[in-house]
Amino acid sequence: MGHTQTSDRKKDHIELAFESVVANQDQRFYYEPLFSGHPKGDLEPVTFAGKQMKAPLWVSSMTGGTKEAGIINRNLAKACGQFGLGMGLGSCRIILKDDEFLPDFQLRKEMGDFPLYANLGVAQIEELFDAGDQNRIVELIKRTETDGLIIHVNPLQEWLQPEGDIFRKSPLDIIKSTLDLGIKVIVKEVGQGFGPESLEALMKLPLTAIDFGAHGGTNFSKLEMHRSDTMRHEAYDKVAAWGHSAEEMVGFYNKLTTEMNETNYGADIIISGGVRDFMDGYYHTQRINANAIYGQASAFLKHARGSYAELEEYVELQLNGLKLAHTYLRLRD
Repeated sequence: MGHTQTSDRKKDHIELAFESVVANQDQRFYYEPLFSGHPKGDLEPVTFAGKQMKAPLWVSSMTGGTKEAGIINRNLAKACGQFGLGMGLGSCRIILKDDEFLPDFQLRKEMGDFPLYANLGVAQIEELFDAGDQNRIVELIKRTETDGLIIHVNPLQEWLQPEGDIFRKSPLDIIKSTLDLGIKVIVKEVGQGFGPESLEALMKLPLTAIDFGAHGGTNFSKLEMHRSDTMRHEAYDKVAAWGHSAEEMVGFYNKLTTEMNETNYGADIIISGGVRDFMDGYYHTQRINANAIYGQASAFLKHARGSYAELEEYVELQLNGLKLAHTYLRLRD
């Protein structure tokens, strides 16, 4: 019986070998198989935004305010609580003045004490300050039981929306005003990333974290182009291609750290935008000279729409893959 099983397995290997040729090696890493047994146990815990996480993986802000979004948010928060991850809520604009959808954003029970942040765009914050209602931001954090606020910087997205908001002040001024409220603040772009001058300006501020939101992931400016009429689409289609990749932004950051010295506040970093899997996350967090974790959005969204078991399996596979990468991969120079 055992001989038959072994023979069948070897036959399967022969047949599968023809389908398993690797066309391209990943040139980012050296593969070093000699120095460790298979990984066991948990990943090394990481400290982010003053809290401990079990893995350096962040569930990036997505959506909120519909029945489906409520289910998705709860699934994601449950996974974060189970695996010790951090999470940014989708846009909280819908609950600034109305509690109808508030339960979709009250996820602390599922999250446990892992990092959870509310989220508003620059335009909404500017409106609140102009109306003298900035205390609503502090109230929002209390109502959602979150640790602080993610400010989404999205000038291109707003410009490309036919119904988009027009910024009267610079996002940098809005960020500084928000910091004056005495809350924890994370600043994130929505799919274009930050050029070196913008990144340097953020690195000088007492932020809790900077989220790259780089080009290569879900691009909300591109998304708005798909909603536009033909003439508008033709006029502005190339604008959605403006921006910087996560790899490029890591290079900006590392160069700036050597130039800025003590003017770099040293905020934590979330590397997001085009981060497809654990190998991208491992690569970027190993390259950057900062306390960094990595963020994903669309992959989580895809699996959170189904059963919780599907999402659980996805997260477990990603974290086990990250253990494998730490064990056997070394970055090339």
